[in-house]
Amino acid sequence: MKRRGLSHIQIIALGYFCIVILGTLLLTLPLATRSGQAAPLSTAMFTSVSASCVTGLIVENTVTYWSLFGQIVILILIQIGGLGYMTIATFFYRLIIRKRGLKEKIIMAESINTTRLNDFSAPIKKIFWGTVIIEVSGAALLAIRFVPLFGVLKGIYYSVFHSISAFCNAGFDLLGTPTPFNSLVSFNNDPLVIFVISALIIVGGLGFLVWDDLLIKHFRFKKLNLHSKIVITLTTTLLLLGAFLFFIFEHNELFSNMPIGTKLLNSFFSSVTPRTAGFNSVDIASLSESSKLLTVILMFIGGSSGSTAGGIKTTSLFVMIAFTISNIRGKDSITAFNKKITNEILNKALVITLINLCLALTGAFIICATEPVSLSNSLIETFSAISTVGLSAGLTSGLGMFSRIILMLLMFCGRVGSVSFATALFEKRTKAPVSYPTEAITVG
Repeated sequence: MKRRGLSHIQIIALGYFCIVILGTLLLTLPLATRSGQAAPLSTAMFTSVSASCVTGLIVENTVTYWSLFGQIVILILIQIGGLGYMTIATFFYRLIIRKRGLKEKIIMAESINTTRLNDFSAPIKKIFWGTVIIEVSGAALLAIRFVPLFGVLKGIYYSVFHSISAFCNAGFDLLGTPTPFNSLVSFNNDPLVIFVISALIIVGGLGFLVWDDLLIKHFRFKKLNLHSKIVITLTTTLLLLGAFLFFIFEHNELFSNMPIGTKLLNSFFSSVTPRTAGFNSVDIASLSESSKLLTVILMFIGGSSGSTAGGIKTTSLFVMIAFTISNIRGKDSITAFNKKITNEILNKALVITLINLCLALTGAFIICATEPVSLSNSLIETFSAISTVGLSAGLTSGLGMFSRIILMLLMFCGRVGSVSFATALFEKRTKAPVSYPTEAITVG
């Protein structure tokens, strides 16, 4: 690949593309469907893209359409997409780059969010074993509810599947019976299931760098590095503020017939899942317009850098807010927790935000122009795709092929973009041969 002049971003993108193609081929096998007939190529590819990009948008009900083999293929793609986001780039570089120079080591370190340029085995082991411990713990807790409901074997399988799907922020579920695309609606009054899934989503969305820092610093907030402080502060704020707003918006609307405890439970889960898990405990299409807008905003923000989540990331939002506050106060630098944030980080945050926003809005515009759908519902689908969330207003399964291609491209860009933006900072840059004169313009 290097001989052909491919950049590091292209190599990573090609790696994800190969995973998608492999998943598509496996899902087109007759063995992958319950009917025993080969799935249409469009259905298999959409499912493969959604699973490998840990999104959760689906065109066919996972539990009723796909066989056990097909479901296991989807689960493996989810695990590769989630865990692989932090490790697969390093794995590819180990295979591709035999002699690693400083530049390659910097890119490898960035891909797994570590500052150690020589020892990559330690963080990879932590990521692997941390993932195993968290997913097994989540499965054990879910088994308390699922084993009595579905039996021992099926209950354990369902527990493992949903634990992996929640931790990887994928949103795929096997609970779509008897109502298709039901997700966790039938468990919206079950604190055990809702809180376990929520905990897995939150932990998966924090990111390896934050887990590692919390363990090393023994959960002492003052000792944490700046990245961890920003992630924890903004994540907590968004969860609590989102839950409060969902409660206010839906108290007398969608939640009107629920007891107060169930209202609070679903308000909290409605705030957790857009960040970017894809499970839902209530019908997304039935939310009020204000709640749909709030959902779109939370999906756009997403989780944290170096995590299994998508979106522009909490750190990007924080940097832009800090920049705005600094300008209002007349300061010439961005500071947070008594630390200075460089303009290079601000530039990266602005680029990520603008690109994601443009892609999502363009996708929504195209879908609205080609499909008989409302703007609010199309925005949910496109922002869900670009942020690799998986929440749906029920449109995806009924969209035409062209609109599905738009969503697939958005999902792929949303997942690959998370890696490519991280490595783009270390790509070779050339200075312009000509320096142009400066001229002021009026803005605002």
